[in-house]
Order: sequence, then structure tokens, then C-alpha cells
Amino acid sequence: MADRLALFVDAQNVYKGAQRAFFLFSAYHPEGQFDPMKLGELISSRPPPDTTRVLHQVRVYTGRPDATKEPKTHAAHMKQCAAWERAGATVITRSLRYPSDWPNVKPQQKGVDVALAIDFVALAIDGEYDVGVIASTDTDLRPALEFVYRRCYPSRQVEVVNWDSPTTQNRLRIPGASI
Repeated sequence: MADRLALFVDAQNVYKGAQRAFFLFSAYHPEGQFDPMKLGELISSRPPPDTTRVLHQVRVYTGRPDATKEPKTHAAHMKQCAAWERAGATVITRSLRYPSDWPNVKPQQKGVDVALAIDFVALAIDGEYDVGVIASTDTDLRPALEFVYRRCYPSRQVEVVNWDSPTTQNRLRIPGASI
């Protein structure tokens, strides 16, 4: 029987990581864009020896721009989220927080990592996946990764994925564990 793989994507982290890895010093917005479903299909098509996997779900976590403050950015974001959903991904959004000195200071994502971490743990406990893969290098996600690794193994396995290039070699890790 094939293991059900769930991919949890920190969209901004993966996008910015791709820009750093493959498009150094680029400010051109399309560079670094990725297809979460194709990423999930690639990961599930390369299981460890003697195992089989099926892509069960892809969950994309992202900040949502305010339509009144940034109408063009909001429209592009909505178009991108709709494309991800049409392809089969589940998109989970949190509103961006705009500082008082916006637009001089960029808006910030708040709660995106927390939503991903909670879902990673809750879906493991609920038995919604056999292999949970986090696509991010954000160390704020380490406690969720550690919890599932330590409390749900062997019925749940955890993995991480990130871009690997000469300019980026960060990886989300659990000290003393091989994931």
C-alpha cells in the first residue's frame, strides 16, 4: 500500500528561496515562481527505496494583500491562488499586516507559519497523512516538525524540502535526527 504524502508549502519562503538560489540579485517578480502541485508530484515520485507514495494533498500557506491598499497586488495574488486551487492545491491565507508607515515599509506576513505548524501537527494526529513534508527553511516551524517526529513516528514520517544551490544551503533540521 502506498504512503499518503501531504506537502505543506510556506509559499513566500519557497518563492524567496528560489529567487536566492537561482536568480541572484533579481527583482523580476516571475523569477522564483513555482507550481506547488508539480513540486508535490516530483517529491512523491521520488520515494526512498522499497516504498511507494501517492500525493494525497498539497497545502499552500500565504499572506493575502489588502484589496483597498494594494489592488493590483491583491488581484495578482487572487489569480495565483485560483490557479493553485484549480490545479488541486488547498490554499490557506492570512491577511498581511500593514505598518503605520506603509507604504514606506513593506507589509508583513503574520500567522502564516502558525497556521502551517498547527495544520502539520493536527493532520498528523488525525491520521490525514503518512508522510508530511514541509517546504520551508523557516526555523519557526521546527517545533511542529519536532512534535510530529517525536510523538507520531513510525505511523507518521516527516521530511523537509528546500532549494539547494551554491548560494543557498539552508535546511530545516531537527538536531540529532535524520530527516
